[in-house]
Amino acid sequence: MPENSPRRAPRERQRDPERTKARILEAAKAEFGNKGYAAARVGEIAARAGVNKQLISYYFGGKEGLYTELNRPVFDSFTTIAAPDRELADVAAEFVRSGLADADLGRLFLWENLTDGEPDTVGVEAQREFLQRQLGYVRARQEAGDFPADVDPAALMLVLMAAASASLAFPRVARALTGQDPGSAEFADGYAEQLARIVRALKP
Repeated sequence: MPENSPRRAPRERQRDPERTKARILEAAKAEFGNKGYAAARVGEIAARAGVNKQLISYYFGGKEGLYTELNRPVFDSFTTIAAPDRELADVAAEFVRSGLADADLGRLFLWENLTDGEPDTVGVEAQREFLQRQLGYVRARQEAGDFPADVDPAALMLVLMAAASASLAFPRVARALTGQDPGSAEFADGYAEQLARIVRALKP
């Protein structure tokens, strides 16, 4: 191949690139969710997806590009959940359900914070932008009367994010307290409803 010719994908995957990319993203979600960004290995992701490791570089530019691509729709969907006209209680409940519906993504979010690092760490800037958007929503819900004026919106948001992630962060505690499987739909529905009731009780 001439030195300046365009790079090609391995031949066996050329025919269905979108399906191949989807398989890689699904495998990456599991790998990053289980191990976090730093410990995840491109080779393991490729093996999970059943593809040549070179395809991750070809389609995503490597590990960092793959991680960024995986996170983009996640933050978009979270922003959709927190629509301006939705009550804070309903949004908190939906975050519980969405986190348990896709536990790999929920754990990925936890790993990002457990491995907190320098400002240029992969994913930090995207998460910061997302959180600022969500903080704007919480402030708007305060003005709408969802919780008292003397409660700091940032503090409340931190509390609610921790609460929404509790069953992923503390599955053993959740199981011991409730007697339920913290990864089950039954637990998700019950816990989401209870968290919504707690948030509604904040109304002045």
